[in-house]
Amino acid sequence: MRDSNRGFDGKRVLANLNALRAIGAYKTGVHKPTFSEPHIRSLDWLARRLPDAGLTATIDGIGNVVGKSAKAGPKLLAGSHLESQNHAGWLDGPLGVIYALEAARVINSDPDVTGAVEVAAWCDEEGHFGHFLGSRSFAGAVTEAEIDAASDRSSDRPLRQALRDAGLAGRARLQAEPRRHIGYLEAHIEQGETLESSGLKIGVVTSIVGIWQYRITFTGVQNHAGTTRMAVRRDAGLALARFCVAIDDSFPALCGPRTVWTTGRITLDPGAPSIIPGRAEMLFQIRDDDPDVIERLEAHLRNMAADVTAQARCSVDVERIRTGVPAIMNAAFQDAIEAAGAVLAGGKSIRMPSGAGHDAQVLATIMPAAMLFVPSIGGISHHWSENTDDADILTGAAVFVDTCRRLLAG
Repeated sequence: MRDSNRGFDGKRVLANLNALRAIGAYKTGVHKPTFSEPHIRSLDWLARRLPDAGLTATIDGIGNVVGKSAKAGPKLLAGSHLESQNHAGWLDGPLGVIYALEAARVINSDPDVTGAVEVAAWCDEEGHFGHFLGSRSFAGAVTEAEIDAASDRSSDRPLRQALRDAGLAGRARLQAEPRRHIGYLEAHIEQGETLESSGLKIGVVTSIVGIWQYRITFTGVQNHAGTTRMAVRRDAGLALARFCVAIDDSFPALCGPRTVWTTGRITLDPGAPSIIPGRAEMLFQIRDDDPDVIERLEAHLRNMAADVTAQARCSVDVERIRTGVPAIMNAAFQDAIEAAGAVLAGGKSIRMPSGAGHDAQVLATIMPAAMLFVPSIGGISHHWSENTDDADILTGAAVFVDTCRRLLAG
């Protein structure tokens, strides 16, 4: 460990991560949905430890935890999130929060460093009530009307009720102070296998994909499954299935090198074994960091829908329900991560895009932002078996702390 990382405590990093892992433990992972009891306990756990890093802790009215420093000099904001997907992994989110906490502990008490690391745990990055709810609120992009309309995707519990149950009703929502921060730094497990398969230790994120989501609805005619001849059926479920296959057949000729698409949910109405579905719906998602690619694919999707409708068996409607804006990570911040990796990770780093969405893409709309990745064993995430080798966790933490020093010094 080089001198600039004096004070760094790897055992403390692992102990903190495992303490959070014990809250809401599920098999080898966690089950910690937004505003569940384990999630609230995790927020309180963090708030109680921020003073150890010279920070004043606030849990705001949307569930963000923010630690602020009174130390003179520039401020670097760092963090991630503490809630999880359902029955998912223990590192997705907490890794970045604990890295930020460790950086604050090491740097904020160092008299040789001008400036401080401030820590944030953004609420609901995983989208139980909406996408990037906490970081978008901090960026001034969440309205009271949006909060009124939001509900839990699994239970339909209104967000307002969840905030009341968590004791957060009536609290102000913190928003970014102009020019307070020189930028934002986030660490995360890769959630893919690029680093592990290449024997690398650090991913220097160059961009974060935008996510476009669609509701595609098929309307046919509901009828009796035993008495309606196949030749005259207008089966919405069958039309949906054929549409999915047609997407997979036609998108490869139009997509970019890193485009991915997913049909995440299919519903049939009425969904009974003896009734031909009169209505079917699919939630469809496209991810890419090039808006021109998305525009091309969306136009193709709408043309496909028009072609099916013109055949007069079933009508198809394509509704865009989420627009994603790709984010480019700050070049100087990328250089700082790479320089820290050259010293503390043996130069085993690579510049790479992120195929998953992260709070950093929201923060990038209001300040310089960057991300670093550490390897994921088997590329697994959003599952309770998600894991990263302890040695890789510690290498990433050391690189993160050193990157924070370099950015504050720069």
